[in-house]
Formats: sequence, C-alpha cells, structure tokens
Amino acid sequence: MIRDQGIGSKLWRTAVWAIVALFILNLAGVIATVVTNSFATRWLGTWLPVDWTTRWYFSAWREFQLTEVLSVTFRIVFLVTLLSGLIGITTAYALARRDFPGKRFAILLFLLPLLVPPLTYGIPLATLLYQVGLGGTFWGVVIINLVPSIPFVVLVMIPFIEQIDPRIEAAARVFGAGTTSLFTRILLPLLLPGMLAALLLVLVRTIAMFELTFLVAGPTSQTLVVSLYYAVFASGVRASQSIDAMAVVYMITTLFWLVLALRFVNPTQIVARAKQSQPVH
Repeated sequence: MIRDQGIGSKLWRTAVWAIVALFILNLAGVIATVVTNSFATRWLGTWLPVDWTTRWYFSAWREFQLTEVLSVTFRIVFLVTLLSGLIGITTAYALARRDFPGKRFAILLFLLPLLVPPLTYGIPLATLLYQVGLGGTFWGVVIINLVPSIPFVVLVMIPFIEQIDPRIEAAARVFGAGTTSLFTRILLPLLLPGMLAALLLVLVRTIAMFELTFLVAGPTSQTLVVSLYYAVFASGVRASQSIDAMAVVYMITTLFWLVLALRFVNPTQIVARAKQSQPVH
C-alpha cells in the first residue's frame, strides 16, 4: 500500500511538471513567434524570416501614434497608483486600527471587486459613467480603474499595519508627535515595504487592465493594451509585423514594471505577514 502511494505520488508530480513544462514551452513559442515576426521583412513557409529589419517598429510608432498612447497610459497609471495609495493606505489603517460593528462585512465589501469578474461590475459602472458624461474620457478611465485598485491596496496594507505595535504610536504621541510627524517619522519607514509592494503591483495591474479600460476608453483616452486591441481588430489592412511590433512594445513595458515590482516585492512576504498578523487564540 505504501509503495502504491509512493508511485501514485511520483506519477502525480510528473504529470504536474509535464503540464507546467508544456505551458511554459507554449508560452515561450508564442512570444518567440511574435518577437521574430516583428523583425521580419517577410516570413512565410520557412523556419526563419527571409531577412531582418527594424522598420516595423518605426511604422507602428507612427501608424498607431504610440507617443500619445504611451503618454496617456502613463498619466492614467500614475493617477490611479497615486489615488489608490492615498485612499487605500488610509482606509487600511482605519480598518487595521479600529474595531467596530460590521468590520468584517466592510472588509468583505472592499474585497468584492477582487473576488468577482471585472465585467460583473464593470458594465453597470461604465453605463453610469456614460450617463454622467465621464464615459470615453480620461477621468472615466481613471475612476473605473480605481474600483479594483483601492481594495487591492487595502488587502496588501492591512497585514503590514497590523504588525506594527500600537504602543509605538501611543509613545510617540505622548512625547508630542503630531499626526504628520507620526506618519513621516514612525509609520512611513515601517510601512515602506508594504507601500512599495502595493503601489508597484497596482501600477502593473493598471497597465495590463483591459476589460474595465476598454468599456470606457475613448479615442483620446486609450491605454496601450486597448490601443493594441483596436490595432488588431479595427477595419482596414495592416501588416502583421507592425501589429507584432506594437505587441512587443506593450510586452516590454509591462515586463519592465513587473520585474521592478518583483525586485522590491517578495510575494511570499505578503502571505507571511498576513499569517503573522492573525491573532493567536
């Protein structure tokens, strides 16, 4: 019986690793194909392109107005990250430090946008934004992206705040520290790892958010991922190399911020802090 369980366990691990390897190989193949085609002059029926060129990147930059698209993308991402940080951190502090009736229900409400599919609340919210005149505008895109971003900051920051002993804050106030001084000199250094984790991940999440942005973006408020979608499915004939070049620009932009986030953020650290913050019964 023990031997059968051992064989079964080995077969299960082998199957899991085989599926993971297949997924990685498939993903690597897709990425390699897109990158290769973006540098190809012509690629049809051969293992490698006939010749190589970078002109598709210049063509995509002009045709899809990537200067304006990237400018809009980074402005939206900056505002969403800033506002999510300001609102999310203060909300997380209030939820971590105050006990009140219905606190668990309030936290559940904050987490709902992270638990349900974006389109579930995105379509009604987009309808409301169009009714009040914000649909298709820059601020409409910012507002709809704040809905999942603020709860995400709250979720990440609560464990970081709960691990700080409230007696430290009480002692600082006894010695005359005001609210501003308490935050800048006591809380900020202690919360900085959590703030970096939350804000960098919000930044990456906003760049990659397609569903919500697509619902309210207008001609002058499209982020890079929405602009890429329109480049692929809009009417007219476009060179596949030019579209792939735009896809590579989007991929590099997202990967840059993701690698930067992982440079400062250890995902297991957030889980460990959450476990440490749970009360011991």
